[in-house]
Amino acid sequence: MTRAERIAALHAAARERVIVLDGSWGAMIQKRSLTEADFRGTRFADHTVGLKGNNDILCLTRPDIVTELHDAYYAAGADISETNTFSSTVIAQADYELQSAVRDLNLAGARLAREAADRWTAKEPHKPRFVAGAIGPLNRMLSMSSDVNDPGARLVTFEQVYDAYREQVIALHDGGVDLFLIETITDTLNCKAAIKAILDIQDEGYEALPIWISGTITDRSGRTLSGQTVEAFWNSVRHAKPFAIGLNCALGAELMRPHIAELSRIADTLVSAYPNAGLPNAMGEYDEQPHQTGHFLHEWAEHGLVNILGGCCGTTPDHIAHVANSVKGLKPRVVPERPRAMRLAGLEPFELAEG
Repeated sequence: MTRAERIAALHAAARERVIVLDGSWGAMIQKRSLTEADFRGTRFADHTVGLKGNNDILCLTRPDIVTELHDAYYAAGADISETNTFSSTVIAQADYELQSAVRDLNLAGARLAREAADRWTAKEPHKPRFVAGAIGPLNRMLSMSSDVNDPGARLVTFEQVYDAYREQVIALHDGGVDLFLIETITDTLNCKAAIKAILDIQDEGYEALPIWISGTITDRSGRTLSGQTVEAFWNSVRHAKPFAIGLNCALGAELMRPHIAELSRIADTLVSAYPNAGLPNAMGEYDEQPHQTGHFLHEWAEHGLVNILGGCCGTTPDHIAHVANSVKGLKPRVVPERPRAMRLAGLEPFELAEG
């Protein structure tokens, strides 16, 4: 299939059923108990900075593990698997002094996912598999000060964030992803830099790919880390005309539900959700069992709240298998038509309707 054919197949699948995303990559990589040598491989054997914990580098040093994880999630019933590129920007990789490897990380991550998806599509042509280019939130924020004594202090500029995302999205595009997933958004301004990078390369002649945007509600306040409500967040990014808008990470399914319900009410596009496996315990681990996650997400789909479901921190292929089975045969959410209005946002939404 050409990329245009895959994108058409993705849109067709979304009209017919609830789409399933993969689960946590971090949780599965941690289960491997990898050593520093695994992360270094031969290419980075003499690197002067420790690399253990830099999961994205495994695309270059242990591609076998990355491929196995894609296969595990596709086998569990996922329609979409993310590239292992959550932190593959020059800003995030600066912690490991690997800025020069960023293009290679994204290319390798996209190609490994593409190969796995194509293999599964060939095996099960009735259920084509897709690749989402994972674009993480960065370890620097544009909306919030880095110094409590200086409200204007920032560790990065908008131009630096834009350039970092631009390099990433070009490499992911070149590697063959089917859509871009800007995810775990804690700072809407960072997200807007990623959106601008994607729209700019399209204007420059790159094939237009669907954009999926997923924010993070950080606590029971119902706001992102940079302070926006769900509706304000949607108003801020709606101009990108995303393929899907959603929430992931932070809260488990039980606490995320009211925020997903609100997003389902206001968003005139597909709605996604991939919560953590509950809240972390005292050891920072996740106790929610696969059947529990499946139960929660089945209820969301049954009530017509969502179009795409998956898992974030703590979820495994077993969780995704239960989610996939729980939504089998259920109709996807119907995208509402909202009345025309001017909708703005700061931390809160503002709407000015006609008449």
